[in-house]
Amino acid sequence: MNDMKPLQLIAVLGVLLSLASDRGAAEPIAAPVDLERMPDFSWDHVPLYVHIRKDTAFTDDEIRYLATFPLITFEKATGHQDFGSVEAGTLKAARAVKAVNPETKILYYRNVIVHYGSYAANETLKQIPGAFLVGRKGEEKLIRNRVQAYDLSNVAMRDWWINAAMDVCADPAVDGIFLDGFVKVLEPAFLKREIGGAKKDAVLAGYVTMMEETRKMLGPQKLMVANLLRARFPDSGIRYLKTLDGSYIEGFEGDVGMSKKDYVAQGIRDFQKAARQGSIIAYTCGLGRNQQDADETPGAAVQGDDQQRRKGNAKDRFDYQLAIFLICAERYSYFDLKDSYDAKSSKTWMTRPAVFDRPLGPPKGPATRSGYTYARDFPNASVELDIENESASIVWKR
Repeated sequence: MNDMKPLQLIAVLGVLLSLASDRGAAEPIAAPVDLERMPDFSWDHVPLYVHIRKDTAFTDDEIRYLATFPLITFEKATGHQDFGSVEAGTLKAARAVKAVNPETKILYYRNVIVHYGSYAANETLKQIPGAFLVGRKGEEKLIRNRVQAYDLSNVAMRDWWINAAMDVCADPAVDGIFLDGFVKVLEPAFLKREIGGAKKDAVLAGYVTMMEETRKMLGPQKLMVANLLRARFPDSGIRYLKTLDGSYIEGFEGDVGMSKKDYVAQGIRDFQKAARQGSIIAYTCGLGRNQQDADETPGAAVQGDDQQRRKGNAKDRFDYQLAIFLICAERYSYFDLKDSYDAKSSKTWMTRPAVFDRPLGPPKGPATRSGYTYARDFPNASVELDIENESASIVWKR
């Protein structure tokens, strides 16, 4: 269990403010504070997170492996082939993990704007007129030209979304919700050309209302963690953490709108800031090609040859990503390095690098920075990071 005593629940603060004029965004309400619901955390070793999907049932060995993590997100498509729906598959997996380790915190995946199949709740959505966005030229599949997008300005659609999420989150085996699609909604350019500026503003306002109502419906004990923090935003989206318990991070090297080294430097700055505020940070990074954020901004794409961008071998890449995490991490920060979200195709699934079992210890202080290099010391490790040359050194002391 956490080594901190539970705090008194603080009521949800504030009310929704008006849309900010500069980016068409709204001020979020604050999430209630209650450390009882937070995941287990220790500096004894590198704190870990896992974000995974498998469209069939997890084996007993896989469940035992999952139960070693303090925080898990079961991605979309989980279990739907064997159990008939994502909802049923997620609950089956969550209950199995809880039977092995009741302290593991489990999040249920929902996207706030992208409509994915295999959810049982999708049947009732068919009864709601105007549930999906339609382009000004009549286009119905606005996400990557193949997937429908929710019209968040539609009150009935929002009520459906919240009720569908609550049906799963109400189960005691599920500790909260993982919210994907935030960047798409918050990015001013995303779908604006297709649906027009007025509709884009209405969708954004509807999203803010939906998150406020979701926070109220979930109650004080359930977690809300979103795929939110991105250096593409001036503050990386930190102000939206007031509504949430934390942020998942992907696309950390997305270099959208600035040089890669400056993008990573801003990401480090805001990862550190959010973590120091006590937010859960689930830092997820890949050993392979990084194309995150490519569909949020028209014309955005991974720049340069992938081999050039991924200098060195897998060991160097691993050390570089772990060093970024250790430079930034605070209490409730968790690390996840993978090559795929799909358990059936991932080569890192069901593996545990030996470095994860090395003693670490709490950091001796915040990282120091000189230009594009950083350093930080732990009782059992010294970390040096160079984001300009994409290199790192982690010296383990024992």
